[in-house]
Amino acid sequence: MSDTATELRHETAPHFPMERDMRCPFAPPEGTRVLREKNPVSRVEIWDGSKPWLVTGHEQQKALLNDPRISVDETLPGFPHWNEGMAANVSMRPKSVFNSDGEVHAHFRRMMTRAFTFKRVTALRPFIQQTTDDLIDAMLDGPKPADLVTALALPLPSIVISQMLGVPYENHGFFQENSVKSVDRYATPEDNMQAFAAMFMFMNELVEQKMTEPADDVLSDFARRAKDGEIEPAEAAQMGLGMLIAGHETSANMIALGTLALLENPDQLAQLRATEDPEVIANAVEELMRYLGIIHNGQRRIATEDIEISGQTIHAGDGVILELGSSNWDPAAFPEPEKLDLSRSARHHTGFGFGPHQCIGQQLARVELQIVYKTLFRRIPELRVACARDEIEFKSDRLAYGVYALPMTW
Repeated sequence: MSDTATELRHETAPHFPMERDMRCPFAPPEGTRVLREKNPVSRVEIWDGSKPWLVTGHEQQKALLNDPRISVDETLPGFPHWNEGMAANVSMRPKSVFNSDGEVHAHFRRMMTRAFTFKRVTALRPFIQQTTDDLIDAMLDGPKPADLVTALALPLPSIVISQMLGVPYENHGFFQENSVKSVDRYATPEDNMQAFAAMFMFMNELVEQKMTEPADDVLSDFARRAKDGEIEPAEAAQMGLGMLIAGHETSANMIALGTLALLENPDQLAQLRATEDPEVIANAVEELMRYLGIIHNGQRRIATEDIEISGQTIHAGDGVILELGSSNWDPAAFPEPEKLDLSRSARHHTGFGFGPHQCIGQQLARVELQIVYKTLFRRIPELRVACARDEIEFKSDRLAYGVYALPMTW
């Protein structure tokens, strides 16, 4: 019997996050399915001994993610922080789109969404396609096996978001090293603080530089607003930092994990290979977003008023964790959720969140994934994994789920 089942039997709150069963590494933890069937709004215990609500049902998640009584203000007592480091260093993080609500959040969001309009992202397609082809060329010219993560999955979104922001790509090693520390579940408060401080100071200096030497990029737009007094320079730096981390971390994991999932489902991969229809490819990406559950440690919130839902009362001041991966395997929303079905209509998934805090960069992520999956299997039809499944190490200890490395040959 699993630890979670034992805890439920004795009516104790199970610990969260829960471990996945590596026999099916794409599935959410079994414990979240058990909780969803018991009650999709249930108590769990987290690292500090507190017992926030864990929401695992698709319908319940969408209701709460769209509820103004649920806040992202991480400074409120009772907020269910991801780990000790995030809690200890909360005062270091300036207000931004990521930790504000209402009009303040809308103000920040309007600044950021200009960079991710459908028209602007569509205009980036040729650059993303060329970058993808260049990276695949380099991989083909290099030794076999090649690690897909370092050859393609990580550099592609890093190059794209760096160019959009106006951050020199030659600094990617510095950012990737420190962003890894900042999203490590087991990072100490000191490691978390040092990683955040290093990245923030770099970004703050870049904002100050662009206040006097603007260019045609997103960070220069933030810098102009800081120069005009619309926002603080620290807030501009925080928005840029958030975009840089989110812009490469999630897409990189989707590219590598999605490639593995497609190779393990050859009938579905055959469907993708057989089509040039952009709508079919776009639909395939939505299903992969649902199936893979990259954001697997929960969207963290706190209730500001009492909320009645699913027979429970979430009181004001209670922490709330919305576990997106489990809701996307909710059979009430997606019949036979364990099946990867690229023809399924999955656009109502919550892989990008939902409600006012839904992912700002989702259109960019969609375009990157549509291009890379199609191009990779067209350019390398013999692509296959170059190791046994049990030799692949999965990122269960990070905010975003994925693989550390994926050896490939052809």
